[in-house]
Amino acid sequence: MKDVYLKIIDGFYPPVSDHFSQELHSLSEQLLKHNPTERPSVSSILEEPFLSCRIRRFLTPQIIVQEFGDVFIYKQQPVFFNFLSKLGLKKFYPNKLTLQSLLEINKNSIYDETVESLEKIPWCFLRKLFQINAECRNYTQLSKNYVDIKKEKNNDLFDFDLITADDSADNKVNPLDLIVALFLCAESLLQQEMALKMTMCQFSVPLLLPRGDNSQCSLMLWALRDIVKEWRPHDLSESRGFVEDNIVQANIPFFTFVRLKNCSLSKSQVLNHVLSRGQQNNNIFIHRDMKGGTLKREIANGLVEVCWYLPSGRENLDIFPEPVAFANLRGDICESLAQFNFLFQVSTATFVFLDKVEENEHKILTSLQDVKSKLFLVVNRKDNSREDMISVQTTLKELELTNRSVKIKDSGVNVAEFSEKLCESIKESLTNGTNTVIIENMLELGLSVDENTSEKQKKAVEEIMVDIEGRSVPDYKKQQLPLQGDKWKRLSQLEKKECRLKSGVSDIEGYKCQLQAEKQKIMEEQSKQKLSKGMKSFIKTLSTSDKEERDFFLKWMKLKFNTHSRKKLSELRNKFKEQCEKKDKNPTAELDQALMESSLGVEHYMREMGLIYEFSIYGSRNTADEISRAPGLAAEMLLDGYPLELLDGEASNIPERWVTDVLKELHEKVGGKSRLLVLTVLGVQSSGKSTLLNTMFGVQFPVSSGRCTRGAYMLFLKVGEDMKHELNHDFIVLIDTEGLKSPDLAELEESYEHDNQLATFVIGLSDVTIINVAMENSTEMKDILQIAAHAFLRMKEIGKKPVCHFVHQNVSGVSAHAKNITERKHLLEQLNEMTQIAAEMEKKPSITAFTDVLDYDMDKNNWNIPGLWHGTPPMAPVNTGYSEAVADFKKNLLATMKTDRSNDVSQIPEFLEWMRSLWRSVKYENFIFSFRNTLVAQAYDNLCKEFNQWEWQFRKEILSWQTEAEMEILNSDNESDIQTWSILVESKKSEVSEKISSEERKMKEKLTNYYEKKDQNVNLIEKYKTDFFNSISSLAKEIVYSVNNKLDCVLELKIGSKKSQDIQKKYRGRIEDEVMKLLSACKNSDKLSDEQLTQKFEKMWTEATKNVSGLKERDIAASVLKQLRRNFSNQNVNEKFQNIKDLKEIGKTPFKTKPEHTDSYMEKFKQLIRLGELQNVADSVIESCTRVVFDKAKTNTDYNDSFTRELLEKMDEYLDESSHKINAKFEFDLKLYMCGIASREFLKMHQKFLSDNDPRIKLQKYKTQYLSDFLDLYKQRDDCQRKANDFVQFCIKPAVEEYINRSLGINIVDEILISCHSAEFSSRSFFQYNIQKELLQKEEFVSFTTYVDMYEIHVKDWIVEHIKQQMLEDKTLSKLKQENLKVIVDKITAALEQATKGPDGVQLPDNNESITELISNMRKYLIKDISISVENEKTTLFQIQSTCHPFINSLKMSIKDLKEQLQEEFSKSENITETLNKLPIKPQEELFKRVFGCGKQCPFCKVPCEAGGKDHKQHHAAVHRPQGLCKRSYEGTDKLVETLCTTDVQSERRFKNADTKGKWHPYKDYTKYYPDWHIPPDRSIEASDYWKFVLVKYNEKFAELYSAKPADVPEAWRRITKEQALKGLKDAYNIK
Repeated sequence: MKDVYLKIIDGFYPPVSDHFSQELHSLSEQLLKHNPTERPSVSSILEEPFLSCRIRRFLTPQIIVQEFGDVFIYKQQPVFFNFLSKLGLKKFYPNKLTLQSLLEINKNSIYDETVESLEKIPWCFLRKLFQINAECRNYTQLSKNYVDIKKEKNNDLFDFDLITADDSADNKVNPLDLIVALFLCAESLLQQEMALKMTMCQFSVPLLLPRGDNSQCSLMLWALRDIVKEWRPHDLSESRGFVEDNIVQANIPFFTFVRLKNCSLSKSQVLNHVLSRGQQNNNIFIHRDMKGGTLKREIANGLVEVCWYLPSGRENLDIFPEPVAFANLRGDICESLAQFNFLFQVSTATFVFLDKVEENEHKILTSLQDVKSKLFLVVNRKDNSREDMISVQTTLKELELTNRSVKIKDSGVNVAEFSEKLCESIKESLTNGTNTVIIENMLELGLSVDENTSEKQKKAVEEIMVDIEGRSVPDYKKQQLPLQGDKWKRLSQLEKKECRLKSGVSDIEGYKCQLQAEKQKIMEEQSKQKLSKGMKSFIKTLSTSDKEERDFFLKWMKLKFNTHSRKKLSELRNKFKEQCEKKDKNPTAELDQALMESSLGVEHYMREMGLIYEFSIYGSRNTADEISRAPGLAAEMLLDGYPLELLDGEASNIPERWVTDVLKELHEKVGGKSRLLVLTVLGVQSSGKSTLLNTMFGVQFPVSSGRCTRGAYMLFLKVGEDMKHELNHDFIVLIDTEGLKSPDLAELEESYEHDNQLATFVIGLSDVTIINVAMENSTEMKDILQIAAHAFLRMKEIGKKPVCHFVHQNVSGVSAHAKNITERKHLLEQLNEMTQIAAEMEKKPSITAFTDVLDYDMDKNNWNIPGLWHGTPPMAPVNTGYSEAVADFKKNLLATMKTDRSNDVSQIPEFLEWMRSLWRSVKYENFIFSFRNTLVAQAYDNLCKEFNQWEWQFRKEILSWQTEAEMEILNSDNESDIQTWSILVESKKSEVSEKISSEERKMKEKLTNYYEKKDQNVNLIEKYKTDFFNSISSLAKEIVYSVNNKLDCVLELKIGSKKSQDIQKKYRGRIEDEVMKLLSACKNSDKLSDEQLTQKFEKMWTEATKNVSGLKERDIAASVLKQLRRNFSNQNVNEKFQNIKDLKEIGKTPFKTKPEHTDSYMEKFKQLIRLGELQNVADSVIESCTRVVFDKAKTNTDYNDSFTRELLEKMDEYLDESSHKINAKFEFDLKLYMCGIASREFLKMHQKFLSDNDPRIKLQKYKTQYLSDFLDLYKQRDDCQRKANDFVQFCIKPAVEEYINRSLGINIVDEILISCHSAEFSSRSFFQYNIQKELLQKEEFVSFTTYVDMYEIHVKDWIVEHIKQQMLEDKTLSKLKQENLKVIVDKITAALEQATKGPDGVQLPDNNESITELISNMRKYLIKDISISVENEKTTLFQIQSTCHPFINSLKMSIKDLKEQLQEEFSKSENITETLNKLPIKPQEELFKRVFGCGKQCPFCKVPCEAGGKDHKQHHAAVHRPQGLCKRSYEGTDKLVETLCTTDVQSERRFKNADTKGKWHPYKDYTKYYPDWHIPPDRSIEASDYWKFVLVKYNEKFAELYSAKPADVPEAWRRITKEQALKGLKDAYNIK
């Protein structure tokens, strides 16, 4: 290096050797110049032609761009890049156009847009190609309409220059140039896909692809690797065998067609004739007579295309008896000498088309080796072409070719006739033991190959496959993929057994535990399974590769495994065929199984990876390794367009954790934007379902290689930004399933069930279901329709509304749609028939037609699709009509989805929840009654919360109105008669009826609006809509009844208080007269002291009140008995009533059931032996009703007959709910017993009321006030302030306290519903969760027994305790009272201010008389708020001496003092229980109504119903419990029953009770006796852990309490912990 440096400085150096080129001489001189500025730059050196051509030859475009930049490559190939720029493809070069971008759902992929610019031509071509539309090559020029519009804008229609310009190549592209450009711009996977689609259209595909300027070409081995073809050579015709092989690995003859520069005959056209039969000419190769074929090629010269002729095995149809490959070089051989030499070297024979031979061409041809057997000259002899023929003869002579090697076409022979001659030559070559060629081996010839970059991945695949040679696929799977073997299948069977418990098992719960234990064992064994060498390599390669490397790796894996599978399957088929011929059944069955198990592909490795992840949670495997990253990898692969196995068809199971975590990862990777439109196709196996999906969306679900789809796979297609808003989705998810009615499964007993499960599952997941209908096979079609109708019916019942389209394949003809109306009608009739069958199976008699299940239009939901192939395969192209019809179907389908937004759009989290619930449900036999879904549960719970809120608003509104109405009635004129008050009450009843109707309408509007919002998954709970509407109507009726009862009570109270006030008024008047007489007498005597005056007053008072009579006591017992008689008015029980002596003496001793209380002899016999269950019924009813009586008796009101009526109605409810048959004797005795208790308590209540309202006591209360009045009047003192204080204390204060108590009940409910504990009362489900959670935390056996045996009492007590705690927190009760106090004091103050003015608005006069008017005005303004007693007012204002104005001021001061006094009282602690008992509106009762619901209990385990509203069609509960907890025991052993009804209903067990009249009946058919109960199997074995834990913990105590023996609980239950019990409870109620 130092010598070079010195030589440059000196400027002297020895000359460059002559061995080097002149260009290198010149460059060396420039580089060694002494002056640095004269030396060339690096960029100018690279631009030297002799260097740049070598760079292009030895480096790939990717490396050139990477090393030298875009500018360099653009300068080197200006023509090529100008062409790419013209088509808008420059930015995609080299190899930047991805397959994913083509699969994206955007406007370009859906609509046939007009080609308005050259930039749109590539996309139009690709769209049509991906639709496998053979017309795609015709879309290489601007649309005719667009060109015509441009022409019309020209004024001079005869301007020749303009017309010429318009018709020029500026608007067109040669199809070959377009294909070359697209292959150069496409990534490797897209190249493969394009090549595959082109071969399906029977197009030739690139074999050697030139690099823009034809300086070098690449062997497109990788692009062709995915092409697999089937054919039947003539030597297999008789045996009906066939060959299936990857086309690049097939060893077949290879013929090359080239041309010289001067050739007027189109070799491509001739080739098309050679490869076509008769008049049907397939344009396999593009030629000059096709659209764009005459345009000058800009970049396609040097392209070598290849196609294959494949025989069908029919001699009368086939052109050649065996497969033959044909290569076609574009351009003349001089331009593409490297390609020509390569082709001649690899070909079986080369056909050179020419008119004459030029000198340089002569040199090329004569330099070839082995020409005699391999070279054929095809001479186009024209008229007057003697010189041309001489040149040809010269060449022939030198080549020593025989006449056999020369084919001359004269001008009189047409192409078709000449083609037959060529055919004969080719056939002759084939019969002469021709050399065959394998394209894969061509890479050994030194040409640049397009798959050099994938060698690393290829080696990785070979490492994985190293152990497969010489072994059967099943054996290989057992060793390398052990997790998906027998244990995985066994696990699936165990799960199914859990769902469908077999008959003949005595210990059903123990059996379930055995299944669970076996499952757990398998899962632990699976988790400990070591990774095989192949799996380690697979996971490692996937984890450490970038996207491109991963794509190559997976593709290589697919190719290698497919090749291996084809080989193995071919061997097995041959053996199978031999066995069938021998009629040896057993080996045939084994081979049949081997055929089913011999598929092996990437999907099996992906499944294994999923199962490794699935079971990793159960073992000690380190989840921090690459396994924990597996879901992320799979999510990336989903986004890259790889399918994910959703349902393992071999094991009929879903790895839920794996699928869930993969999709969650995907959800995160797309930023939570994952709105899904799910589409699936159902149909008979091999009916073209996968092909239909592939054609619609350009995807590649497997359709060959002897491996049809098993199970279900899902593929995610991204929706483009231009379509997201219109479609309202981010992804379209395609689900490809195995075919129904599979011959492989047909022999299995569960074949129909398997198909039914699969159909239900995929239809349930899908928004759009396409059903392939094969009209030619009516039996199969009926089966498919029944399966589909069944699945759609199930979806309707659970709120899913999929769109359904029926596709009739192989139906062509322009009149098909119109003519097939009869067939469509017949289809609808069959659908109706199948729907009726399905409805009968699912016990839904109301559904009679398919249109009852989903929206179905006979015209819009049926599609006719022509046959797939245009001709006889394997040489038939895809029918263009098929492609067009499928594209039209896709466009219409997506357009429908744009306009129909009735269903909520689910994102991945919702999809996953739906998937889990759906799969769980299809495993049960009775789908509809077992379907439980968290989304449904949440939607239902959300509606229940809203409904409860509306219900409380309804009740609150009416309660507020009711309190005001009560005040109006109580404040009505005391001087009016009873009739006037009755009229007032009736008017109030009419008013409240209208108000309730108004509130009912509002509530129904809210419900309607809630369903119309279409959010919160309301579509899933559509079937409950009617129940909630009915509940609103029921609620309105209940409130009307309640309010009317209350108004009647108020009327009676008014009448009673009138009597009391009349007595009080009579004696008040007498006392006041006596006071005035005494005052007069004292004033006329000497001056007396206060003591003397008091003595005289006391004497007068005693005399005046000694004859005051009290209120008359009613015969309460007689009233109660009268109501009891009315209750039995329709029964003959007069004799029993006559035997009643004193009702108050009845019910003092415990109630005992007697043998005569049952009509059944067996029941009587049982009663004699032990205390029957009837006693339990009686005890429960008495306990609950006694609570009702005590609660009523605690109120500060008088007895009313409605109390007894309510009590008896309550007893009727309890007795109706009982599962025991109650006879008249038992009912009468029990009601009589209860009425005895009630008569005593109601008498006490009445006596207290009389005492509180006794005129003597009330007068005594005012004694001190009368004395003060007397003293003040005698001494003529100012009594203004005292009178004001007395008025406030005796008149205002009681009214204020009453107002606060009236409002307090509603306030307490509101406070609880907005507090932090509001969730506990938000819905019945959440209430149940909280109450059971508290039971578990307290661990008090007594609490459990009251909850189980006396649920209503337990709930009421719980609510009261909850209210107490809430009211004690931060002195909440005091705060509520203070708030109400402020409200009423403000109202009184405002009323006082108003009352100071007369009707004319003028201040009242300041005189004594105005005080009466003032008080009257106040009463009027406060008539709806408080009741000011007239008698109390007159008593307190007796002989007031003050004038009005001072009294007003004193009143204001007294009211202020009253507020302070009450505030102080409220701030002190008080007895909350006593406060609650005094309230007219009891918050505990309102909250109880909110959470108690209909009060119905499960007929088996007595769990309470949790359904929303009251008037629902079906009762349900989230968690059922062991039946022993509700006193059930086994006959003969007296052991408590340990089974749960949720287990029994899916087993073969039976029950008997009074409802079944003592006959055994299967639990599965429980709806015969209990049609209003919905008892689904537990969603999981853990769901009922709570009550299992309780039974185990208190087994002996429950047994002792129920006089039974402890239950035989399964051992597994004893291992359930308190934490597991609570978790099970949370899961059951969907608590996160």
